[in-house]
Amino acid sequence: MPCRHPAGGVARHNVGMKKRIGLFITCLADVMRPSIPMAAVELLEAAHFEVHVPMSQTCCGQPAYNSGDRRTTLALAEKFLGEFESFDYVVAPSGSCMGTIKTHYPDVLRDQPDLLQRYAALQPRLYELTDFLVNVARIESVPGRFDGAVTYHDSCSGLRELGVKRQPRQLLAAVPGLELREMEQCEQCCGFGGTFAVKYGGISTAIVDDKCANIKATGARAVVLGDLGCMLHIEGRLRRQGDESTQVLHIAEVLAGKT
Repeated sequence: MPCRHPAGGVARHNVGMKKRIGLFITCLADVMRPSIPMAAVELLEAAHFEVHVPMSQTCCGQPAYNSGDRRTTLALAEKFLGEFESFDYVVAPSGSCMGTIKTHYPDVLRDQPDLLQRYAALQPRLYELTDFLVNVARIESVPGRFDGAVTYHDSCSGLRELGVKRQPRQLLAAVPGLELREMEQCEQCCGFGGTFAVKYGGISTAIVDDKCANIKATGARAVVLGDLGCMLHIEGRLRRQGDESTQVLHIAEVLAGKT
């Protein structure tokens, strides 16, 4: 049976391809912006991989882990293993979710030797989307086009936990018509930080105000990034400031031409 896309469509499988990708779409993207995983599917299929989207998938456990709820996080980690360990690769269009899975699951599973052994076999096959496209798929062209300037925000988890820095910029350089304008302090946090924005709203707002100012200073038409939590936080603040024109786009949408 074919796996289904998050918006209800049927995944197109490339018959005869050897490498199978399990796409972890993330719960935020599934609920708030399904165009992101849809764009990821298009990019991965264009790179000649067979894409599967397990319909039972839910959360990676990041909110529970950040809140100290190890029991819930462990249950979600075990669930993730059962859903994704059979694939050749597991890809997620999110630095924070894949950061949790690839960086923090060893801690979550430390007292579960059987699960830890299964996870150890899977860990080398876990990738954030842009890292996979550059270092595994090694794509040289993308289907999308973007006419105008963009700036790029480095999300904390993707940058610091997964080393995602060069990869998105290399991919954006392949987009016809796109000009990348680097903002000041592009690596500085946007202030979201998952539960941080809830616990420390005033500090979070001050941080995102700095980020929005740096975005606007570039004069770019859009800010592009690889993490939906950051996207929602930045876009929400821009709109509250009265900025209705600056687009806030996931890099998968830009690369696939879904802007």
